[in-house]
Amino acid sequence: MINGVRFKVCGLTSLVDAEASDSVGADYLGFILYPKSPRYVSLAQFAAMAPRLPPRKKVAVVVDPTLEALAEIKTAGFDYLQVHFSPTTPLATVTRWLEVIPRKMLWLAPRVPPGQELESGLIALVDHVLLDTYHPEAHGGTGRTGDWTSFKVLSSGFPHVNWILAGGLNPNNIAAALAATGARWVDVNSGIESAPGVKDHAKLQAFVTALRQVPSNPSL
Repeated sequence: MINGVRFKVCGLTSLVDAEASDSVGADYLGFILYPKSPRYVSLAQFAAMAPRLPPRKKVAVVVDPTLEALAEIKTAGFDYLQVHFSPTTPLATVTRWLEVIPRKMLWLAPRVPPGQELESGLIALVDHVLLDTYHPEAHGGTGRTGDWTSFKVLSSGFPHVNWILAGGLNPNNIAAALAATGARWVDVNSGIESAPGVKDHAKLQAFVTALRQVPSNPSL
């Protein structure tokens, strides 16, 4: 945690980048288990890395998973599962996920189109919600900034939830993002890369330096 803000480095594909993330103080290490992602890591690849990974919290990132897939991932050594899904996903489906994954382990990442409200019943089910930039065909990693105003409204309206800000964050805009949203949790990915899945350690350090320079806010 830096200045009251927890951050996750997502889209990790190598031990060297995981170790670099650990060295600058990342709270969470994110691994994308979605085959269509350019940052895809299979469960077998993660298992091979796991014994040598730093002792940080590990987050598995999945898209529209089956119950069987969730059960398998749960036993693979992850601390949290970040589940991306369509806004048309029935509430009953999310409830079934919670029969497999404990509430404390589940991070919901709904794909919410502009102008569409996030269902309050959905928010009530979980402790963590990640809001990424909406894209009609992608589930994240686009490098585009999101709707910071909506994030601020939602996080203020549902203070019991840990709201995680994602989407286009980088060393140059993280200070503005925190000022606009009041976010206490952030997710950084493409904004600290030299190529998809390859972290730029200078950009990673610059991101952390920017976090350290943000005035500490007692309300965060």
